Amino acid sequence: MRRGAAERAKKAFGSGPRGRAENTTATSLLVTCTYKDSFIGCATAAKAIKLAMERLQVIRQSYIFTSESVSEGHPDKVADRISDEVVDAFLAADPYARVACETLVTTQRIVLAGEVRGPDGVIESLESKVRAAIKDIGYEQDGFHWKTADFACHLHAQSADIAMGVDATGNKDEGAGDQGIMFGYATNETPELMPATLQYSHNILRRLAEVRHSGERPELEPDAKSQVTLLYENGKPVRATSIVLSTQHKEGYSPADVHALVEPYIRSVLPDGFIDDQTAWHVNPTGNFVIGGPDGDAGLTGRKIIVDTYGGASPHGGGAFSGKDPTKVDRSAAYACRYLAKNVVAAGLADRCTIQISYAIGVAHPLSFYVDLHDTGHIDPAKLEAVLPELIGGATPRAIREHLSLNRPVYARTTAYGHFGRHPDAEGGFSWEKTDLVSELKGLA
Repeated sequence: MRRGAAERAKKAFGSGPRGRAENTTATSLLVTCTYKDSFIGCATAAKAIKLAMERLQVIRQSYIFTSESVSEGHPDKVADRISDEVVDAFLAADPYARVACETLVTTQRIVLAGEVRGPDGVIESLESKVRAAIKDIGYEQDGFHWKTADFACHLHAQSADIAMGVDATGNKDEGAGDQGIMFGYATNETPELMPATLQYSHNILRRLAEVRHSGERPELEPDAKSQVTLLYENGKPVRATSIVLSTQHKEGYSPADVHALVEPYIRSVLPDGFIDDQTAWHVNPTGNFVIGGPDGDAGLTGRKIIVDTYGGASPHGGGAFSGKDPTKVDRSAAYACRYLAKNVVAAGLADRCTIQISYAIGVAHPLSFYVDLHDTGHIDPAKLEAVLPELIGGATPRAIREHLSLNRPVYARTTAYGHFGRHPDAEGGFSWEKTDLVSELKGLA
């Protein structure tokens, strides 16, 4: 009877959820098991628990992983750019303006909709700013042209009910602009502390955009997508198993022509040795890609949230960034979580760090704050859970905005090639990429 019960206990522990088992040890557990009103030996149960915990410590170190990116001319990215041009226009006029702007782009048509609160005259100025943004991306095509596309704006005043919950009044601090969960992530597998698969996917498209804009490669058009698959050994990327690139181009070029054109640029942005004879290439695998951008597919704000963040290497709370002013925690709290996670990894406290935070609409203080170091840490995650929010004023929406100086017109630049893994700039853009907490965090270890 005891042997049978012990086997059942072993199976139960081996198949159960991990939970926080890493924070306990089998030798410190005292387990009493009953089976048909009989006790089995605690020593036998402890052995089963120890076995289960040893299995929990097994971390997969060799695997293949993929991330994708899209260019600034992808229809959804065109929509993101326009929505954040709206955010920047309002914040330039009033740092405390409120914006929630959605954009639709399709064949020769641009439509804005959403809620705003800000100075008079901003809405009237938007059309010229939107057209300038589309011109900057490079759309001068019959099916989508910056100068001739139809423009419609349906922005209106923010709901008074929402404003009441978010605004600071009397003894009430500024509340979160919505409920939700947000994540931040960092890994030391690239200098940018980003997942390599995503970083290289971004780098490919950024480089192709550079040579397109400069005139070096006039054959290329704005719409493009990339995808990089890497082999990881001992938890580190070692080679590219496949590269996918689909890029819009002018008439008259075959997939082979496009491949020959883009391959040198792709090779230049991946580490030496990552591309070898075994790397599979898929360049414009469907053939012709002349019709593209919003003329080929409609674009909407907020449909590339995995490209915007961590390429699938981290969880995502579901909320998009573009078109939202920094009172919306979908954006500001996600930036704060990245800022904290990046500083943890930069300080050498872990190889990887994921942070989750949650809010209720109208409530200032976060409801939860969770840190996962993925078994790579040199510090108790619970200690970080207590300390990190306090480093940014308790992680309230107001404290995050003030710590990262988010009430600035710095958002249009975030819309292509990722909101993370970028360099802080002189105008205050990408302030969440600073590593100015490293010294203080090192003192915690």
